[in-house]
Amino acid sequence: MNPALLTCVMASCLYSAAASAQATPEANLYAAGSLRGVLTEVSKSFADTTGKPVSTTFGPSGLLRGRIEKGEPAQVFASANMKHPRTLADAGGWSQPEVFTRNNLCALAQPEVKVSSANLLDVMLDADIKLGTSTPKADPSGDYAWALFEKAEKVRAGSFKALDAKALKLTGGPDSAKAPEGRNPYAWVMDEGKADVFLTYCTNAVAAKKDLAKLQIIEIPAELSVGATYGMSVRDGAPEAARALADYIRSSTAQEVFRKYGFGAI
Repeated sequence: MNPALLTCVMASCLYSAAASAQATPEANLYAAGSLRGVLTEVSKSFADTTGKPVSTTFGPSGLLRGRIEKGEPAQVFASANMKHPRTLADAGGWSQPEVFTRNNLCALAQPEVKVSSANLLDVMLDADIKLGTSTPKADPSGDYAWALFEKAEKVRAGSFKALDAKALKLTGGPDSAKAPEGRNPYAWVMDEGKADVFLTYCTNAVAAKKDLAKLQIIEIPAELSVGATYGMSVRDGAPEAARALADYIRSSTAQEVFRKYGFGAI
């Protein structure tokens, strides 16, 4: 082969190898679906700052934990509660979780529903109202909804049994219907008329309203309010890039992004 051509071919191969290595993710992040927007932005910022690409996988925290337990290669796990990462840590091989952000429940409502914070419990208990939630155990958002039902019982006897019986588990489960590509799942559920009122994170509610402007966002009254604490754990022996990513997520730079998306401070 012509020496000049050989040199060119070798250089091309070296360039391709370098480009491939550069594109290979150095940190593997599994995170709650409610974090998709904020952690996509934070991961890109981390990669731009450090030169270390991040692979992201989003979904209901309980389902992600199950996948990790079955051997999927997560290195950082950012959950919408403390329970799922703590379960991994207690079983061994993962750090004890640290709080990295907070959220709250809000209610999404169809435009024709006459609802406010003051009468939200009355509306949810109304036999004619379809009440939607996410799926408990699979998705912490569902667990928080049931925590709200428990608070409702203290406000009005019989509320828990009624709400537990009528709540429609529409999202977050292994068999839940999936929204079409590009649609916010909560906006889609409401647009399809599957629920009149839907309990979800306030950050999800804001994103849903951006997708479907006619929706109402109702603040949960103080006596029913449920806060969500998000926990993050790192796999033992994870590469330095993964540990650096976890530190970055808790940094003041990333926390500014969390605030932009409506999440609460550590």
